[in-house]
Amino acid sequence: MMFKSKIKWAALGGLVLSFLSLLVHLLLAKYSSADRVLYSAMTGFNEDLNLNVEGRMGTGHSKLWKNVKSLESLQPYANPRSRYPVPTEENNGFIHAKVFGGFEKIRSSICDLVAISRLLNATLVIPEIQESTRSKGISSKFRTFSYLYDEDQFIAGLKNDVIIIKELPPKLKERRKRKQFPIFKPKSSTSPTFYIKEPILPSSLAEYQRLRCRVSFHALHFRPEILALGRLMVERLRASGQPYLAFHPGLVRDTLAYHGCAELFQDVHTELIQYRRAQLIKQGIVNEELSVDSHVRRGNGSCPLMPQEVGLLLRAMGYPPKTRIYLAGSETFGGQRVLIPLRAMYTNLVDRTSLCSKQELTNLVGPETPLPEDTFQFPPAKTVDQLKEEWDKAGPRPRPLPPPPDRPIYQHEKEGWYGWVSEKDSEPDPSPIELRRKAHRLLWAALDYIVSVGADAFFPGFNNDGSGWPDFSSLVMGHRLYEMASSRTYRPDRKYLAELFNITRDNLYYPKRNWTLSVREHLNKGLGEEGLKREFRLSKPKSFLSHPFPECSCGILETSEIPDVPGSTKGINHQLLYEGEDECPKSMEQSLTTLSYQKNHVNETESQEDENDLEGQLELDDQGSSTSTTSSLEQDEEMDPND
Repeated sequence: MMFKSKIKWAALGGLVLSFLSLLVHLLLAKYSSADRVLYSAMTGFNEDLNLNVEGRMGTGHSKLWKNVKSLESLQPYANPRSRYPVPTEENNGFIHAKVFGGFEKIRSSICDLVAISRLLNATLVIPEIQESTRSKGISSKFRTFSYLYDEDQFIAGLKNDVIIIKELPPKLKERRKRKQFPIFKPKSSTSPTFYIKEPILPSSLAEYQRLRCRVSFHALHFRPEILALGRLMVERLRASGQPYLAFHPGLVRDTLAYHGCAELFQDVHTELIQYRRAQLIKQGIVNEELSVDSHVRRGNGSCPLMPQEVGLLLRAMGYPPKTRIYLAGSETFGGQRVLIPLRAMYTNLVDRTSLCSKQELTNLVGPETPLPEDTFQFPPAKTVDQLKEEWDKAGPRPRPLPPPPDRPIYQHEKEGWYGWVSEKDSEPDPSPIELRRKAHRLLWAALDYIVSVGADAFFPGFNNDGSGWPDFSSLVMGHRLYEMASSRTYRPDRKYLAELFNITRDNLYYPKRNWTLSVREHLNKGLGEEGLKREFRLSKPKSFLSHPFPECSCGILETSEIPDVPGSTKGINHQLLYEGEDECPKSMEQSLTTLSYQKNHVNETESQEDENDLEGQLELDDQGSSTSTTSSLEQDEEMDPND
């Protein structure tokens, strides 16, 4: 009897311990899930096998991340060059503006507003960003401007240029409510007239261009929470000393509709693009036909490079499959399906959702009032009486057989921004939750902007489209050009690349040697002076911030000796890239020349190794491609018609 009692107590103790163990596991899973998600991207990175002891990329790929030596003479210099009086309290009134559009239009419009305020000698009221108003459901702790940018830094950074206040005086507020002020609605944001035959703008207008540089690159700081998270994302991408490349696809619905790129997609995406294009035609923004040949537009360079094509270009450049690539862009039209080929070639393709935990992104948004989710309500099932009534009203007998039952309708087919396509002929107005998500996209775009500007290399999928609208990639390229012109920023010519892809359309994944060499030659030229000159002709007339040179730069001109380095007699000679470019101040020139010499001295021994390693990699690629093609293509080294 005593033995059975001990067994019962032991069994009870085992059950209690099991329950406590299960409870502990549940608590750990609940309170440590954020930390596990936080570092999931870092543990998921497949480390490159060519990693040396110091944790950096080995010499075999170091040339892919080096700065462009020919552009090291270009330095940021946006200070006024001539007499520049400080604004006074006695001015010509106030300018109050409402800014519409996404992240790109907001940033460009703010720079224009500051320049206009200086030109008119007016006080600028901090503009209202319409995408982040309270009506969009954002957190009540933010104003429209402070939802994205730091108001105090904006005011302090431009105190010598314009007077900026946070809101209108009370008397003027009342007059504004009664609509006693003149209202202007410009159609689009345009740059001042650009004179192609002149090397630079007239001196008076050049100062306003420098003012726009000071606004965009110095005064417009994101609020501290966005900056902190963006820098943390950069640190996680550079873990263990690895460099990373930022890629922005540029697959935005409005852009695709404007240029007529619908046929590059399938099914519902084509219909959505065509519907948006019809709206643009009705609004007078597009003055073309609704249906155009998208493949002809792609051949003209009017459509973005698809992610698959970008992956092939990066592979042709020699980037290894384990390269860390950050996918920027708050909107990627086509979803994850268009990213599958790129993700298959580069497994370390990440975005903000894989670098940040859900809690970190929620903290960035701030406390928000809950809104009802957009859920599709299935029609209620018919009752027996309703079925009987339909039967009685069906008409005389005999009746034909009823149609076969419809296929089941799944909830995901009716939810989301595309659910209306199969139900209605017109796109419904956005719901409150969709308006809130649009405001959130401003924050996601700000994070992408920080990571893209700080990347070791940047590749745009679409920029310089000629529409006059500012785009994300162009703003990033202009910012990188201003901060460090020698950073690796690719400037692809989409028209030329479309011709190259048409040549090897049947052998995309196993191209011939001469095709790979052509890609490398083109992209390497775009990194240097030739790429800058092309952007100077094409981008600058449409968007000054995408190419803020030469107004916002200076150059190191003269050859100078390096006295502090023992045994040094080698000088560094820089030439001006732009006619009319200013020379850097002497203090800046001396420090930059010394730094440039030290970098060159360190990299002298690596350059030849990089050349040999890249040649060896190209030969290995050729061997891999030859084993995957037919025997007739193996003997075309001397008879290749494309050579």
